[in-house]
Amino acid sequence: MQGLDLSPVGLFLSAGLVGKAVMAVLFAASLWCWVLIVEGVVSVVRLGRAVRAARCGETVASLAGVVAAGEAEAHRRIAGETVSEVRARIADGMARAARELIARAEGGLPNLAVISSVAPFVGLFGTVWGIMSSFAAISQANDTSLATVAPGIAESLAATAYGLAAAIPASIGYNRIGAAFARLGQEMASFVEERAIALVSRPAEVVREANPRRRSEAP
Repeated sequence: MQGLDLSPVGLFLSAGLVGKAVMAVLFAASLWCWVLIVEGVVSVVRLGRAVRAARCGETVASLAGVVAAGEAEAHRRIAGETVSEVRARIADGMARAARELIARAEGGLPNLAVISSVAPFVGLFGTVWGIMSSFAAISQANDTSLATVAPGIAESLAATAYGLAAAIPASIGYNRIGAAFARLGQEMASFVEERAIALVSRPAEVVREANPRRRSEAP
């Protein structure tokens, strides 16, 4: 027992082949989890700043697609359309572009949900395997002393710890970043409504283009 290294590296090196495979998978998942968390935080901060700047009247390159969608809808000509219908159509077009933009910005957010839900079960598999190894050691040595079962028990608990190390930050990151993107979606919706009103309120060119029939009937 005195020679048992309880450090993460020591437990990994002393584990069996299956235990090492489980720990390696969980360690990779933990690293990937932190990469996804950093990417998600950076994306939501950048896009949030872009939306706030655009609502203040600045031209933002990252929102060019959303603005272009509104411009395209504003210049479409549909006979007999009212101003409110034009505004609704512009807002719908911009909203679709905004949803696509947010979906791309979310990136690996769904993968955080997968890690948070799967990692504990992978760790549990390693736990069960370590306990099975302990019972196998007892059977082979015909000895139930702590020195006989300690390596298998330590391996099983290490697998559990690795699973929790991957699942806990993934779960927290998914919930917090998901909530941030939800708030960002509300800000984006406000920007879309404001931009749609601004496009409709431009000097009557939008209304005239959207109503060629009425323009042709005018004396």
